[in-house]
Amino acid sequence: MIHTVRTGCPRFRMDPEHRALLRTHRLQLSGELLVSDTVVPLLFQEDILSEAQVEEIEAQPTNRRKCLKLLDLLPSRGPRAFDCFLRSLQDFSWVRDKLLLDLQTPTGPARPDVRLPDSVLQEVPPDRVLSRLASRLGSEWESVLMDLGLSAEDLFRCRSDHQLSTHAAVLAGLVQWRRSGGKTATVQRLVKSLQEAGVHASVLEDVLL
Repeated sequence: MIHTVRTGCPRFRMDPEHRALLRTHRLQLSGELLVSDTVVPLLFQEDILSEAQVEEIEAQPTNRRKCLKLLDLLPSRGPRAFDCFLRSLQDFSWVRDKLLLDLQTPTGPARPDVRLPDSVLQEVPPDRVLSRLASRLGSEWESVLMDLGLSAEDLFRCRSDHQLSTHAAVLAGLVQWRRSGGKTATVQRLVKSLQEAGVHASVLEDVLL
């Protein structure tokens, strides 16, 4: 029997704060969790994941990619998904405690706004800008690309195609985003994803100005 969770209405979606927390800790979670033994079975038992989604997760070739696939699915699985995910981390209490601590910790002062002219913000960034940005991004590059809309499979392909150069992998992902987004792939959209990933606004200012 296939279980489903309705997601078309806002009251059936995960809380934005919980979505943001999972995105922020995406890389840490994929490196520390073994999801097949307890996490996925509990989420299936609680009707968060469907049979088809469990099969999709388990079909991934590595544990890291299984976890990334689970994190791709969770935000669309309803308001109960986050709490059930926390309960599924009984064998990973240090991960659960870190997530709970971050939820309870004030985010601090707002990041400074990017001081760029509107004309620049509405532009589609050229190769030169994307290349310079790729050279400035650190470990947060995957979070940036995920926020821009790339999937876990897209990131895996970027890494696989450019195993010897992180810069080339990041640039390939940025170019893919620009190609897919067309006229909506603007500097302003890029700024939003950089801020969501915690990248300081000065990084993009340095690249563009």
